[in-house]
Amino acid sequence: MTGTVEALRALHRGRPQGDPLILPGPWDAASARALVEAGFEALATPSAGVAAALGYADGETPADEMFAAIARITRAVDVPVTADVEGGYGLAPKELVERLLEAGAVGCNIEDSGGGALRDPREHAAYLAEFCAAAGGRIFLNARVDVFVHGDGDPERAIARAASYVAAGAECVYPIMAPADVLPLLRSGIEGPLNALAPLTPDGPSPAALGKLGATRVTFGPQLQRRAAAAAAELAAGLRQ
Repeated sequence: MTGTVEALRALHRGRPQGDPLILPGPWDAASARALVEAGFEALATPSAGVAAALGYADGETPADEMFAAIARITRAVDVPVTADVEGGYGLAPKELVERLLEAGAVGCNIEDSGGGALRDPREHAAYLAEFCAAAGGRIFLNARVDVFVHGDGDPERAIARAASYVAAGAECVYPIMAPADVLPLLRSGIEGPLNALAPLTPDGPSPAALGKLGATRVTFGPQLQRRAAAAAAELAAGLRQ
């Protein structure tokens, strides 16, 4: 059984600068168990990593299969799990809440783009407000802001969109792919917890460095799954020699 939404909220509160909440991304039950055994207090499923594990390209996983994968992960661990549900799979807010709760997730990411283009921020904020009303505090909403991947990369535009999502009830904001040097500006303009994406590269900023720049929590997207797949390929190549 997964952890509670209150446990997830508590992990975001009162974090000192430079000590962000680190949320690694499991792609199946086995990886989820391994991450919890390593000591992580909460997990964040990556839609692209789960898609790859299920044999789909990113963004092409059928909703039923995604929620089934999330359920297998939440059943395997006893820590809070927040799930990446992309743009909501076309579900009405109430139905999306019900599917998440049935799957055992206590948090989620919802992105503000579709088909490679940003959604109208007012319409998206209204969707998030309906979602939060239906959730009734049972799901921790991390609102993804896609200005840096599907927009012009203007930090002020990201801050404005974030403000509307926080007003709608989002408890965390995720300006995915925001450059590290922009994080202090985003931190100064965005109310509440801020999610940053950490690169798993030797020359990239560490989670602690991102925390010092303003990140409350750090996620890794599908990078762990891709590293695991690369390691399996290397092992397989060795077996043929």
